[in-house]
Amino acid sequence: MNMQTPTPFPGRRAEEQVAFQRPELSLILGLYGRFVAAGEWRDYGISHLRDVAIFSIFRRTAEQPIYRVEKRPKLRAKQGMYAVISIDGQVLKRGHDLRTVLRVLERKLIRAVE
Repeated sequence: MNMQTPTPFPGRRAEEQVAFQRPELSLILGLYGRFVAAGEWRDYGISHLRDVAIFSIFRRTAEQPIYRVEKRPKLRAKQGMYAVISIDGQVLKRGHDLRTVLRVLERKLIRAVE
């Protein structure tokens, strides 16, 4: 039995994907964990596409995401590559630093104690 190495298709190269790095994911998952502990969020999903990486946050599993944290490296030099987007598509915060962009969600966790 002879084994041959697979021949790649001509003209096709592996598609590059945008992905969250470990420090970025630790910031996002830290915030996510606090909201889960507060009973606000229940599920999440991560998508790594060619132009964008998306962390989707769900209140319940079967619903639409209530928030999306997006990373778009092509916007690095313009508006900032990180954005928090609400369920209706409104950009809540956009910037160059993920920690400052996520603060828009942290404010929702702070509530008055009775």
